[in-house]
Amino acid sequence: MLRPERMSKVSVTGSKGVMPTVIDKIHGLNLVHLSDYDGSWEGFDNGNPIEGADDASEKLVTVRALESTLGLSSEEMAPGRPDDDWEERLEEIRTRINELDDQRSEVREELRQVDDRIDRVSPFAELGIDLDLLSGYESVDILVGEGSESELEAALEAADEVRAFETFTGGDVVAIVAAPAEGEDVDGVIDDALVGVEFTRHEVPETQRGPRAYVGELEDERRKLETRIDEIDAELEDIKHTEGPFLLGLEEELSIEVQRAEAPLLFATTDRAFIAEGWIPSEQVAELESALRDAVGDSIEFEELERADYEGHDHGAVDHTETSDEEDEEGTAESEPPKQKAATDGGTTGHGGHGSGAVTMDDQPPVRLSNLTPAKPFELMVKMVSQPKYSELDPTLLIFLTYPFAFGFMIGDIAYGILYVLMGYGAWKVFDSDAGKALGTIAIWAGVFTIFFGYLYDDLFGFHMSDVGLYLPLAGTLDKGLQADQWAMLWIVFSLLFGLVHLNMGLILGFVNELSHGLKAAVYEKFSWILAMNGLFIWLFSHQDAGSAGFGIDTTAAGTKPEFLAGASEQAVLYYHLGFAGLPEIVGVVGLAMLAVGLVLVGIGEGVAGALEAPAWAFGHVLSYLRMVAVLLAKGGMAFAVNLLVFGASETDGYISFAFFEAPSAVEGTDEVVFEGLVWVGLTADSIVIMALGLLGAVAVFIFGHILVLLLGITAAGIQMLRLEYVEFFQKFYEGGGEEYEPFGHEASSPQQAD
Repeated sequence: MLRPERMSKVSVTGSKGVMPTVIDKIHGLNLVHLSDYDGSWEGFDNGNPIEGADDASEKLVTVRALESTLGLSSEEMAPGRPDDDWEERLEEIRTRINELDDQRSEVREELRQVDDRIDRVSPFAELGIDLDLLSGYESVDILVGEGSESELEAALEAADEVRAFETFTGGDVVAIVAAPAEGEDVDGVIDDALVGVEFTRHEVPETQRGPRAYVGELEDERRKLETRIDEIDAELEDIKHTEGPFLLGLEEELSIEVQRAEAPLLFATTDRAFIAEGWIPSEQVAELESALRDAVGDSIEFEELERADYEGHDHGAVDHTETSDEEDEEGTAESEPPKQKAATDGGTTGHGGHGSGAVTMDDQPPVRLSNLTPAKPFELMVKMVSQPKYSELDPTLLIFLTYPFAFGFMIGDIAYGILYVLMGYGAWKVFDSDAGKALGTIAIWAGVFTIFFGYLYDDLFGFHMSDVGLYLPLAGTLDKGLQADQWAMLWIVFSLLFGLVHLNMGLILGFVNELSHGLKAAVYEKFSWILAMNGLFIWLFSHQDAGSAGFGIDTTAAGTKPEFLAGASEQAVLYYHLGFAGLPEIVGVVGLAMLAVGLVLVGIGEGVAGALEAPAWAFGHVLSYLRMVAVLLAKGGMAFAVNLLVFGASETDGYISFAFFEAPSAVEGTDEVVFEGLVWVGLTADSIVIMALGLLGAVAVFIFGHILVLLLGITAAGIQMLRLEYVEFFQKFYEGGGEEYEPFGHEASSPQQAD
């Protein structure tokens, strides 16, 4: 579970005559992650596509273009199975769709031109002057546009080149008629006068019709064009639903055909032979060999070249060059076999007992994660960072164990948990993609743990079920600590301990990963921090034994540590809740020794840089987990505030209780009314208006307030825990950068395809 599936490098060698059969069989099995030949072998070149690849690719491009025109998606409908005469049918569909698309483009262009003419004429319709009156004069200049009439008139009055002028307005449009001064040209006299004045000019359309009538005609024409576009769209939509399954099925088949035809591009080939290599889960090597033998018999040579181990070692392909005549005469029996390096980013190679094990194509094994079914959706959270390397430990299972648990701890409310489950189920049903379904499943798990902790907190929409007389077994075993300091302090300690466990898991994973570089590197880089961090907190949680003067000093330095961590007093929360006073003094001394040894190892292994990082690694990273208790109290406090506004509350003997059954001021023994509550403001009001407003306000605050808390819970608890996973946890061991296992083949997307 913490390791990906073990991969084996296999090789298939044969004549080109059986290559199409081998490709079809490998494609059908959908097992082999093909390696791409890099051309490094002398005498071997990348193969050429099988005959017919160009034609299939061309038709595939056509089908995808038609799907794009129709807006067709496989999420809308299931692919069908193409008929035998699919080429003729495809041509008919192509012709019809292209005709309709061309018509739609032409009509849209006409519509654009009509809209442009309407835009140009509309201002003149507002002006209310016939268009033939706005042009064709020799003695006056006319200009129509938009601008401030007062500024225009001021500029015209100040212009020496204008002898007289008149303005006409309609809406925002201004028409200016100006006569030039003696000796001035008519053309452009208004433009010269308006230099520096903001004015948007409108060209006068060339038409004998009145502007309003002309706009009306254009709008009629626009409606006709829009109707025509709707008709074309409806016809295309009909084609989409009628021919959509056919096109999707044809795309699937053509994609398979093109994939098969272009497979030789990945092979190493000569004029007569080919070599194909790839990675396959080791447990399925026999299945692959048996299937190929059934298909082509002894016409191929099948080898399991290497079985990739997980320890990290570089490797390279074996160079193949021509041998000399002298070497040929001596033969290969006395020759020293070429050195073969491991196949992985990691691993020495164990041969499967087949052939010589010569590796043609130097690549790293792809990664197929292997996790329990409940944990598989959490692979999404790992891949959001990067695919793990083959040599790395996979943290998916640990995220599955920690993320929903911490989320539920931070929110802890039955009602919110139920809503999170429903939201997750909705996402799971709505999204067809693997990522969408994984996200929905993660939300369901987070909701389940939110319900679990909400039951232990006895919380339902922020109030206790016991407040309304509902007492259930174990409900209220825990308390969020909003009104009880000892519970809040306990969650601080719990957050620290959770952080210690979480970080230790990361450091242990990092230690195992570093073992591939040697024990010494693992000790200096990871084990040193395990010692330092754990030693520090072992000391922090230790207490001074009674009568321990034998040491001569207070070896636990009890006075320097917070009182709530350890000791036999009410301030020590573990003692208060669990009766645990802390670790014995001698254990604390051992912790200090671990801290010292760890820091020395850090200094030796990482030098000054490691020493500078010591406070953060040994102490600061654990403190980062205090954000868990911060979210717990913040979300609990927000829900409490919403309920306080709605129901009101009273304080008795220092404890605040919501007023569900009677007004806070009417509760017997009340020391103080904290807030009257919108519900009781409405119910006790003399005015019907105030009563209605109070009750409506209460309902609105309750609904929208809890929706806000619900959504903020996702961003607060969800993102904060995601940060702890990625920044604190992953930082201790994770690099990523692996290649995902993508077998050559195709999974049928419909029952018809699977037949």
